[in-house]
Formats: sequence, C-alpha cells, structure tokens
Amino acid sequence: MNLDNFLNILKIDSSSGKERRLAEYCAYGFATGKSVSEIYEVGDGTLNVYLKWGNPRIVFCTHLDTVPPYIPPKVESLPDGDVKISGRGSCDAKGQIFSMYNACLELENEGYTDFGLLLVSGEETGSKGARTVDSQIPGGEYLVVGEPTDSKMVTAGKGTKAFSVSIKGRSAHSGYPEHGDSAVMRFVDFMNRLAEVRFPEDPVLGKTTYNVGELESPNSQNILSDRLTFRIYFRTTFASDEAVCRVMADFADDNIEVKAFGGDTPSQYMTLDGFETKTVAFGNDAPHINNFSHKMLCGPGSILVAHTDDEHILLSDLRRAKDNYVTIYKRLVGRKAGK
Repeated sequence: MNLDNFLNILKIDSSSGKERRLAEYCAYGFATGKSVSEIYEVGDGTLNVYLKWGNPRIVFCTHLDTVPPYIPPKVESLPDGDVKISGRGSCDAKGQIFSMYNACLELENEGYTDFGLLLVSGEETGSKGARTVDSQIPGGEYLVVGEPTDSKMVTAGKGTKAFSVSIKGRSAHSGYPEHGDSAVMRFVDFMNRLAEVRFPEDPVLGKTTYNVGELESPNSQNILSDRLTFRIYFRTTFASDEAVCRVMADFADDNIEVKAFGGDTPSQYMTLDGFETKTVAFGNDAPHINNFSHKMLCGPGSILVAHTDDEHILLSDLRRAKDNYVTIYKRLVGRKAGK
C-alpha cells in the first residue's frame, strides 16, 4: 500500500457539497488497464463513481464526502513502528476508499474479476448519492459497505428519524412575563415531556437516543421569545422506529409544528464466520441501495474519532482492512483465480 496515494486523497477537501473534485480524481486516478470507470451525476452538482472489473457480482462501496471543517493530513511515526495518519476523512471514509481500492488492485493482480468499487456522494447529508444508485447501476449479489467499524462485521445498525420543530409564543417585556407566552418555556416543556417517554428497549440495538441541534430563538434577553426552532435527530431501533414517528406526531398542537424530513429504518446485515461482530448506532448508505441481494457493513477506523478534531487511523488498520476485503471477496465467490 502506497501511503502517498492515501495522502493525495486526504489533501482534497471533499466536505459535503465539495466532493466532486475527489470523485473526478478517483474516477481517473484509480483507473487501471483492466477496469472501467463510470461517472454519474447525482443532480446537486456532485458525482457518483463506479469502477468495475468485468460484470460485478460483488461491489465494495463507501462515500466520498466528509463532514466539515476540512483538516489537512498529518503523518506521525509511532514507537511501535506503526504510522498514525490524522486529518478529515482519515477514518470516515477515505480510509475505506483507500483500503477498498487496494483490495481491488490485489484482486486484479491475482486474476480475479467481476467486482466493483462504488464511491457515492452526500452520505453525511442524507445519502443523496446512494439514493440515486438503483437507477444508475444494475446491482449485483453482494454489497460491502465501508464505514469505521473497527474492522468488525456489523450484524445490525440503528435507524434514523429527523424532525424540524417550530414553537410559537407571544412576545412581552421580560419584566412582565404574565403578559406573554415564552416559546423558550414551551420548548422546555416539550423536552421534559419527551424525556418522560419510555421507548421500548430493543434486545439487539438497545435504547433509542436523540439529539437536538440548530436550536434558535431570535429574541433579546429582555423580551419573551415569540418563536423558537430546532431539529431533533433520533437513533431508532427495531422496537422503536415506528413509535418515534407516532410520539412526535402526538406532540404537535396549535403552537408546535413538527415536520419529518428524513431518515431510514434499522437494518440487519450479512456476516461471515471468523470475523468479530458488533452492532452500530450510526447511519450509512446501505439502506438506500436496494438492488443487491445481500449487504455487509465493515471497515477500518473507530467511529469514536470520526467527525472529531482528532480523526485518525493507523496504517496497520488500513492494511488489515485491505486484507479483510480481499478475504471477503474470496469467501463470497468461493473460488480461486483460474478455476
């Protein structure tokens, strides 16, 4: 594995919405004499890239975009002889791109064919690229999706449900709150009610969690808020996925507007004997690509450092992931080159 090639893709800012340059780099820079590169417009200025060897039965897939802000790469040699590569995308998901591509090169060199590498846009902002895949490529038997799973195979993953909420109040001088109706206090009541909801605990995926973001109330400190808006993002389980939608719908009233605007359902994944397994609480592109018979989810790196200022991956992790992807291919195909 050539570390310089990894650094080249890390040096490209592919923050969501800017990933076109990386897509073009991969489409042309990853091409070999035995592969074919296909480029597809997603419709928002971004691209999906599909490199294929023969007629793919097995396709490795990960995403091109990264969360902002862009952090340039840095390389550090460790006392144990390993190498730490830091920077945005190092483990989510350019580490997957690099290890999957190197697996493809090894398979090509060994004489294998009928596999592909699918790189999609917009995973971090709603899986825009993945949602167009079914209309772009014919699909196949196995889709191996790369995300930071510590190189363990995922048995199941939580779903997501996203809502925008707008709360109405009535402004008044803050010294005379009895003459108004604070949207902020209505928000407090909303969150207290939600905290009292006991979603069923799933035997596989555990508890349902949620997070509030983009919280905004434009009032000054001496005026009661007449409007507050926020978004709330749920991580759902097999037991709670539908219940979350019902609860949020029940919370709507004359002063509270609730709108669902995205998400996916919890998923189960295929695994192979001999690999460590785990469940995950993050979303990925797999639920939005439906023209494959079986889906798998695994990749190098830790989700706990993804999206952080300390995002990094070890060279040993990348090498292990490359070997894992090669093994997965051979196990699935069930044959040796030349047979």
